[in-house]
This record gives sequence, structure tokens and C-alpha cells, in this order.
Amino acid sequence: MTENQRGETSGSGPVDTVVMKRELSLINGVSIVVGTIIGSGIFVTPKGVLESSGASVGISLVVWVACGIISLLGALCYAELGTTITRSGGDYAYIKEAFGDLPAFLQLWVNLVIIRPTAQAIVSLTFAYYALQPIFPTCPPPQLASQLLAVICITILTWVNIMKVRWAARIQDLFTAAKLLALAFIIFTGFVLLCMGKTENFENMFTGTRPINTTDVSLALYSGLFAYAGWNFLNLVTEELKNPSKNLPRAIYISVTIVTIVYVFSNVAYFTLLLPTEILNSNAVAVTFADRLYGYFAWIIPVFVSLSCFGGVNGLLFTSGRYALAPSYKTGTSSPDSVTCTNTTQFPCSLLFFTHCAHHCQTTGDADRVGHCTIWRSCILSRCGVEEQTEEFRPYL
Repeated sequence: MTENQRGETSGSGPVDTVVMKRELSLINGVSIVVGTIIGSGIFVTPKGVLESSGASVGISLVVWVACGIISLLGALCYAELGTTITRSGGDYAYIKEAFGDLPAFLQLWVNLVIIRPTAQAIVSLTFAYYALQPIFPTCPPPQLASQLLAVICITILTWVNIMKVRWAARIQDLFTAAKLLALAFIIFTGFVLLCMGKTENFENMFTGTRPINTTDVSLALYSGLFAYAGWNFLNLVTEELKNPSKNLPRAIYISVTIVTIVYVFSNVAYFTLLLPTEILNSNAVAVTFADRLYGYFAWIIPVFVSLSCFGGVNGLLFTSGRYALAPSYKTGTSSPDSVTCTNTTQFPCSLLFFTHCAHHCQTTGDADRVGHCTIWRSCILSRCGVEEQTEEFRPYL
């Protein structure tokens, strides 16, 4: 995964510089972002958005579009940061450049101990829940079985990421294609239903069951943005991306646009078959959609949801493992050997440390709240590091 180069610093003698191999293409970059964003959110979040929108179909669709635009604006900020500060490490590298060592150090450990492990735990538990649902069709899967399968999922993917970057990238490509295929199937079904005249929910679509206020809009945006989380993860592996000055912003543009289009049309498909009240009473909208339409073959959707979450777990693990290595990118500085490794002969303890934190979070009932309360603070702090740059720093324009 890494190559060591010997360097000299004034008055300090030879030191090690960590150089990551550039093995990721534009397609790999797009699959990492799309695969990380599209997890379980689009299959379950429509309920929260619709509920906060006053059960108004039109307002909920506007919220999904608005969330896509907000995510694209945030992604553009990270494209600016990633092409100006070309080191891997994402938020850590940008906060260090803008505010110094202490804020960057604190942000690094908050990510390692709280943000990334809680996100990993949530997505892996969702994977386990939907993977077990065909086995327990009439009742929720046992909690212990879900936790055990989630631990197995993270352990297997940790081993894959330890062995070879290319293996992890191929897994990401495969499962990204699988989740896009599942959503394309849902969208195609919705298009067929629209052509058959299933447009009842789109008549008076901006009429809801109650008036909404600013608080409702904020909650709806919050629910929608949860489904878009992950658009900044490619910046964690900038040094492993081929031609990052061009491919980083291109991958961000392409992936966020794809996700926005897929999310909006998926919600349109849901509304062609399900009434707003049915969506509000559903714990997983995609599963309810399949039960209503596919009958015996409804088990296919939970399987695809679990595959989607599996790819999301791999994307989180692939990018988050670089966080502990980030402090050692700068010549003359390094992280403790017990946490990072700078060559292929050492055991990648950063991945094991991150995986241990994720396993711990899987048994914490409020893991989602802990993650939500910290992740946006990190993004906002990184955004403060964007300064006005000359055109030479924008080769993608």
C-alpha cells in the first residue's frame, strides 16, 4: 500500500516520507463515492423526509433535490480543497493547513474514535438486519444474530483491505454496480407504473396533511442529507488517485450528480405505488414497495439492500483506514508505530484500531446520535479552510 522514500530535513538527518501508490482510476473514485453515499439511506430515509414535509409528495421531492444541491456545493468545496492541498487525509489535512496542529489532532481522534466507527456500526448493523430478513420473514431478526453478522462483515472486509488495495477497490466497484442495478430496477418499475396511469399521488402533490414550518423543513433536510453522507470521502485517498488534480473533482461531480438523479427518481417510483400513509407506516420503504408489487419475489429487495450496505461498509473502511496514517504524510513527522504503518512489512494496526472501535459501537444503542452530532462540525471546520485561489490551482475548470 505504501512506499518509503528517504528524505533530508535541515539539521535533522534522514527521515522517512510516506508515499502512497497511485492505483485508483477515475472509475474507482466514482465507485468509492457512489458506493459510500448509497448505503441504506435511500431505502429507509424517505419516511423521515415525508413525515417532516407534512406528508406532502411535492415538498418531499423538493427536499430531495435541495439535499442534492447542498451536497454538491459541499463537494465543490472539497474539490477545491483536494486540488489545492493534494495530501491524503481529508479533513485532517485541511484543518492542519488552516488552523494548525492542535485542532487537526483533535479532529483526527474524534474521527478515529467516534465519527467513523459509529457510521461503520450503523451501516454494518443495517446490512445484517436486511441480510437476515429473508430468513425471518414474519418477525424482526434476533438482535444477537444481527450483531454477530455485522461483526463478521467488518472483520472480513478488514482482512480484504489489509491484504490489497486492488481487492478492496474491485469489491467496491462490484457492490456499487449491484446497488445501482437494484435502484435502476425500482426506477424502471416506477416508470412503467407512471405509463400505466399511476399518477394519483402527483395530483395536488403540494397538499399535505398539515402546514409545515421552518423546524419541519430543517428536519426534512437533515433526514435527506443523512442519505447523501459520504461525498467527501474520496479526499481521504487523494494521494492514491491517478492524476488527482483532474480526477478528484471529476469523480465528485459525476458521483454526486448520479446519486441525486437516482435518489429523486427512486422517490418518484415509490410514490407511483405507495400512498403517503403507507410510506409513513413503513420501516423500510423499498421493502414495502417490493411486498406490494413483487409478491413471492419480494425477498430480492432486502438482499439488494444488504448488498448496498455491504458496499457502504467497504467504502467506509477503505477510506477511514487512511486517517491514522495522515499525520505521517509530512516529512519529519509521524504517528506512533502502534497506530500506523509506513511499509508493507508492518501490520496495519490503524485498520485494526478502527475496526475495534466499530465493533464497540455496534453494541451502543445511541451510535447514530453520537455520529450525527460530530460529523457536520468536522465538515464545517474543514470548509473554513477554503481560501480564494488563483486559476492555476483549478486545472479542472
